[in-house]
Amino acid sequence: MDSKPPRLLEQVRHAIRLKHYSLSTEKSYLYWIRFFIRFHQLRHPRDLGNQDIQRFLTFLAVERNVAAGTQNQALNAIVFLYREVLKQPLGDFSNAVRAKKSQRLPSVFSQDEAQRVIAQLAPPYHAMAGLMYGSGLRLMEAVRLRVKDIDFNRETITVRSGKGDKDRQTLLPSPLVDELKAACRKTQLMHRMDRELGHGEVYMPNALARKYPGAAISLPWQYVFPSERLSTDPRSGRTGRHHISKDSVQRAVKRAIREAGIVKKASCHTFRHSFATHLLEVGYDIRTVQELLGHEDVRTTQIYTHVMAKGVSGVRSPLG
Repeated sequence: MDSKPPRLLEQVRHAIRLKHYSLSTEKSYLYWIRFFIRFHQLRHPRDLGNQDIQRFLTFLAVERNVAAGTQNQALNAIVFLYREVLKQPLGDFSNAVRAKKSQRLPSVFSQDEAQRVIAQLAPPYHAMAGLMYGSGLRLMEAVRLRVKDIDFNRETITVRSGKGDKDRQTLLPSPLVDELKAACRKTQLMHRMDRELGHGEVYMPNALARKYPGAAISLPWQYVFPSERLSTDPRSGRTGRHHISKDSVQRAVKRAIREAGIVKKASCHTFRHSFATHLLEVGYDIRTVQELLGHEDVRTTQIYTHVMAKGVSGVRSPLG
């Protein structure tokens, strides 16, 4: 007797992994597809149409009052389900009510505030905050940094598979060199101990584990900021040392902001906003800043001109 075909969510999970999407994307897509099915009283998506998708998207915007990014995330999950798993064409569902995209200016530290927050942090959070402010790294880019991605001779950092799955290079701030060298030495020591215990294998993105056999247990591929504990990869089932948790970095930075006496709304991402704003304030070309940040469109970078100390046009108040 033939075995039963895999259930729908298992098919989705398989398709996601074939595309080499991240674990966070996998969890997000599965969540929204479950939500979509429950919203339609457990009817199979194969029996639903564009009007049903419109109803769901409108429900999210009107009843749940979700942000535009959240609604787009749900839509991306549904589109993936129909195109990659069910192989059903999608028509037009542009009549759905779309969540309004907020137009908010980013919160920015002054240079003094950024330095005060960083000073409150102990290793490894001190170096990670320094990279977010001094190199413009996103939180997850700092968390996922590997030994091979730091070039101490050229004073550059290569960000691998950043937002949009693109690589880019940014600068390595001189004040962080000694601290990052110390972090790499600690990683080397932990990796040596893991190897002695029969572990030492690190997660390899996409199909690189097959392309470069043995790279997963080599030092260059290890994380600069590894977790203190070994863990089991939920996909492969192998035991290894993953990178430090982003949640622990966020908690440390939030605490440091409070201890520095800063009352403005701020987070890890405020360091990146501040990096861009401060470079523009001292006269760096906006295209250069765009490249360092990895923005696809310069209009994304232009938002920082609105929070510069004197504004993009240098207009001063008539009061002085």
